[in-house]
Amino acid sequence: MRASSGFRAATAAVGLSFAAALTLTACGSDTTGDGTLTVVASTNVWGSVAQAVAGDKVDVTSIITEPSSDPHSFEASPTDAAKLTDASLIVYNGGGYDHFVDDIIGTGNSDQLTVNAFDLLEGGAHAGEDGGDSHEGHDHGDVNEHVWFDVDTVDATAQSIADKLGQLDPGNADAYKANAAAFHGQLEQISAITDGIAAAHKDAPVAQTEPIAYYLLQSAGLKDVTPPDFTSAIENGNDPAPAAIAATRQLLTGKQVQALVYNVQTQDRVTQDVRATAESAGIPVVEVTETLPEGLDYIQWQTNTAESLAAALQ
Repeated sequence: MRASSGFRAATAAVGLSFAAALTLTACGSDTTGDGTLTVVASTNVWGSVAQAVAGDKVDVTSIITEPSSDPHSFEASPTDAAKLTDASLIVYNGGGYDHFVDDIIGTGNSDQLTVNAFDLLEGGAHAGEDGGDSHEGHDHGDVNEHVWFDVDTVDATAQSIADKLGQLDPGNADAYKANAAAFHGQLEQISAITDGIAAAHKDAPVAQTEPIAYYLLQSAGLKDVTPPDFTSAIENGNDPAPAAIAATRQLLTGKQVQALVYNVQTQDRVTQDVRATAESAGIPVVEVTETLPEGLDYIQWQTNTAESLAAALQ
């Protein structure tokens, strides 16, 4: 996770998005020119959630789809800005994670319908009340913006999408609600896996290269013992202090943790070295990403991740 690069991208996106919103589109139309409803998501994670609710009745488009992309440092193009400002409904992570969306829609129609997942996190909405970026400086032990790992928040997001689509398309409101209910049932399958981990491995120590999987580890009843100075530096795009690196390596070489959660999307020489240290020590590595791997939907992706975590702890 790279907050510093996210701020640079956000600054660059403001001017670009403003120009794109003014010159390429009519702000905030409810439908496309042919009357079709459109949902635009910031990443394919939220696009997959939206698609599960929309079914075959609404076109869903995601701005960020590449597995190698880092949403923090993403720079929106004029075409991206046009998609967002023309969308019937925008679905995004919020919490400063995909800041380019706020930059773009802030120049458009204030009545445009949006679903901000972070705002649906219990106790999380206050973190961004001042309009600032809650990504930097907040205590990850209290509030964490990577809310796609929080099943309850994802469920609330799906329900909100169903409600908003029902407003836009009353004739299919019941279908959207039914789809959201079915999605809720699928989410419970993921919770069953993490509940099983919590029952079998409560408070088992693990390490992370970044605090990305905070909610996954929380739901699984695990304890992240990584030095905060290490994960904070990595998340902010900085080199951790030598003492933080040494302490993290000691967790692995001393077999003081049972798994390493590793973000493959923002790896660098420091995290690659940490992974190599874990593998040399026989510590299982659980890979996580910030966008969907190719060919998987949200449920498949998070089921695989939870199952990988469970297998690592066996």
